[in-house]
Amino acid sequence: MHLDMLSTTEKKNSSVKTVGILIFNDVEVLDVAGPFEVFSMTRLDEDKRYETTSPFRVVLLSEKKTPVIAIGGLKLIPDFTFDDCPDLDLFVIPGGWGTRREVNNSVLIQEISKLSAKSNLTASVCTGSSLIGRAGLLDGKKATTHWRAYNFLRESAPKAQIQKNVVFTIEGPIFTSAGVASGIRLSLYLVSHFFGTHVGKETARFLEFPYPV
Repeated sequence: MHLDMLSTTEKKNSSVKTVGILIFNDVEVLDVAGPFEVFSMTRLDEDKRYETTSPFRVVLLSEKKTPVIAIGGLKLIPDFTFDDCPDLDLFVIPGGWGTRREVNNSVLIQEISKLSAKSNLTASVCTGSSLIGRAGLLDGKKATTHWRAYNFLRESAPKAQIQKNVVFTIEGPIFTSAGVASGIRLSLYLVSHFFGTHVGKETARFLEFPYPV
């Protein structure tokens, strides 16, 4: 996925953008922490990095207000549930082994569908695409996932057009990315989407991570 579309979608509005990242038991740590780090470390003025704050407000969302145990045992504390979640500019659904269970959680799938409809953009990382696929958000759309989970996505979203060997896909307000670290690359792209290519590239440079091209 290239960045040609930025010429028409760049947004340099400096107002704070709210990003909500879904968490659940057995979520992949980097699927959550990667995007969290990218958005929280973004600065509009790189020269004043240590004097200013991020233009993103990043919060963790869960079905319940209880601690979540990620893969490897890392404990995550949700800031909000679906019931008290603020309006989102970006809703991020990560992957992990927990998606195999949560894809059959009808309550969670329904809440994902409702919150996505209220959010400006929705993005998945890794097997998170199977959750938004089960919610019907990928019907007729191009989508991707971890290379070992194409069949899982096909089962969860039989009407999706699965794209292999790509880092991420864009279909209107729906973004999907491949496995694990690809969520960082998608997040850098989204920084550019909201605040311009220069800010996206400077964020990547600070994180010492390749900028997506």
